[in-house]
Amino acid sequence: MTVISLRLPEDVIEELKEIAPLLGVSGYQPLIRNYIGQGLRRDLSELLSTPVEKIAESLRRQGVEEEVIARAIADWQGTPARAAEKSEPIAISA
Repeated sequence: MTVISLRLPEDVIEELKEIAPLLGVSGYQPLIRNYIGQGLRRDLSELLSTPVEKIAESLRRQGVEEEVIARAIADWQGTPARAAEKSEPIAISA
């Protein structure tokens, strides 16, 4: 790990110290690392994902089967997927 210096308001530090044990974290510094890591991963996921990946994730949340999503992406890309070659046409209803 790299050591850095970070200025935070005293009340934020006190609140981090209070909440860390309630979350099962050994101290406020590991909690800060957790928060930074979670935010970074979330932002990277959102910023680096393509529109197709975002649509596929939305379809997954709505219960569309993975095979249907894969066939739709393959069809959109113009590349036959093995699943698409063996299956019936895609029917997605709202």
